[in-house]
Amino acid sequence: MNVSFIGLGVMGFPMAGHLASAGHTVTVYNRSADKAASWRKQHDGTVAATPEAAAAGADIIFSCVGNDDDVRAVLLGHEGALGGAQEGSIIVDHTTASATVAREVQAAAAKKGVGFLDAPLSGGQAGAENGQLTIMVGGNRDIFDRVLPVMDCYAKACTLIGPVGSGQLAKMVNQICIAGVVQGLSEGLHFASRAGLDVEKVIGAISKGAAQSWQMENRWQTMVANEFEFGFAVEWMRKDLKIALDEADNNGARLDMTRLVDGYYAEIEALGGRRWDTSSLLRRLQG
Repeated sequence: MNVSFIGLGVMGFPMAGHLASAGHTVTVYNRSADKAASWRKQHDGTVAATPEAAAAGADIIFSCVGNDDDVRAVLLGHEGALGGAQEGSIIVDHTTASATVAREVQAAAAKKGVGFLDAPLSGGQAGAENGQLTIMVGGNRDIFDRVLPVMDCYAKACTLIGPVGSGQLAKMVNQICIAGVVQGLSEGLHFASRAGLDVEKVIGAISKGAAQSWQMENRWQTMVANEFEFGFAVEWMRKDLKIALDEADNNGARLDMTRLVDGYYAEIEALGGRRWDTSSLLRRLQG
């Protein structure tokens, strides 16, 4: 297919590369022209000067940017992708954003005869680079079925959750769960250390039972080594948790633990850890 990819950050750069490697004709756009030029040196494809130009002639327009305002700018704004999208094409937004902005884009796209899916990601930079992302999707089944074989270029699992906005809501659930797991793991490691236990033996024992988690398997060693440069940054987690907390304010959900952990991440930021990975919650317990 002819596809475009808007946003070549740590996720978008390799994802667009997987599309090119799979044989799709790819046009990319990035606010930083240097990043787009770097992508072009590594992959077959074309660099566009604006999102609108990138979208022209594309069957599917992918975007992966920072937040709601960025989504509005690159899709709906001046020289935005929707302006260049042809009738019958599909926009797939991989940004972790609000369900509200997803519905805004869907409404605007529908007026032009353009399909839309909100499709936030889980798996981080490593998942993007290895083509092993998990994608939570909101939208129409027929549109999803058309896009699925293309998203499979960089996904290990891709699930249609419900109508537009459902993908973003599912990503909020994902981040809520991660926040609780990382805090629990941090406290467990802290407790084991203060109790004088051999932490490696403890993890070896409990990781075979109900306490097992991805975070435990992949982060406990770097956590106890006080190394926090291995994934999703605290500032981005706080952005995601704010989206979830704002949604909870609207739907009446009680997110007591999530509010606590968001406050703990604020403490990490105050320690200079804005760019540390999310497992740095342990750092605040160490004094």
